[in-house]
Amino acid sequence: MAGGEDIGLEDLATATEIAQVIRRIARVARDLSRRIARGPLEGHADTVGENSGGDAQKALDLIADDAFAAALKGSPVRWYASEERENVAELNPGAGLALAIDPLDGSSNIDVNVSIGTIFSILPAGPDPLASVLRPGTDQLAAGYVIYGPQTALVLTAGQGTSLHVLDPRTGRFELATARLEIPAASSEFAINVSNYRHWGAAVRAYIDDCLAGETGPRAKNFNMRWIASLVAETHRIVSRGGIFLYPSDARRGYERGRLRHVYECAPIALLVEQAGGAATDGCDRILDRVPQSLHERTPFVFGTADKVHRVAAYHDLPHEEVAALFGQRGLFRQ
Repeated sequence: MAGGEDIGLEDLATATEIAQVIRRIARVARDLSRRIARGPLEGHADTVGENSGGDAQKALDLIADDAFAAALKGSPVRWYASEERENVAELNPGAGLALAIDPLDGSSNIDVNVSIGTIFSILPAGPDPLASVLRPGTDQLAAGYVIYGPQTALVLTAGQGTSLHVLDPRTGRFELATARLEIPAASSEFAINVSNYRHWGAAVRAYIDDCLAGETGPRAKNFNMRWIASLVAETHRIVSRGGIFLYPSDARRGYERGRLRHVYECAPIALLVEQAGGAATDGCDRILDRVPQSLHERTPFVFGTADKVHRVAAYHDLPHEEVAALFGQRGLFRQ
């Protein structure tokens, strides 16, 4: 451990168990990568139903979920919580860890060959399945995602920085590519679905207005917009190049509390982003401090380069007349 601190036997045992779980996840991800690369030759892009949150399920969603659950039998994972399942499953009674996972995030993009991924969070397991998972994000022992794109890569944190591992197709092994990822402090990119502009709250509209105003607006800078609609792909770009991602709550029915799932998506991504030097909030408050009240609870999500994320929070604190003003009159954020 850095700094010369003693490592207790219990900590060492937990670290060994976490490593075992990650190795099993990596093996499944390697096999999924091969399936995904075969695309329509596999025939798994068809919609087969809906999950408990009402989102469409692809056949490969269920295949991935079953594969991860099967791989974790006999592992240190007691409780298995999946976006594709209504309830927490017990895999290994008495084991010390809980796993929350989105087995195949962004699966709606399978048929258009856009990068998709797997997101996971490892937590301490207690006797109660829900209590083991519904806890602050700061309780996470490790988190990561696998991105299935031009390269298949595993981005991982165990609370001491964020690392990048790339799958070598020749050996079938994830090789360390970057020991410590750092989100760039400067970037001119933002990611949001502007088609929902009319539904956003005033603070989000004001922030985006000021970005779109470019060098003649309060930011005195030109920005580029990105939108992939695949959370893992958006995250990977920001971890690599910086910028900000926004999926705010809005006025549409079903979007009042945001759309992304806290347990399976936002909490693990928030930990990864913070460990890479960034920030993650619900627009105002830190995601990792929030305690979800249900397995499939949704939340607004803003993450990326720290100063940009904090700026969005500051817009929410402005008086109504300031965020409602035209960018030329919004003086507080002039450069």
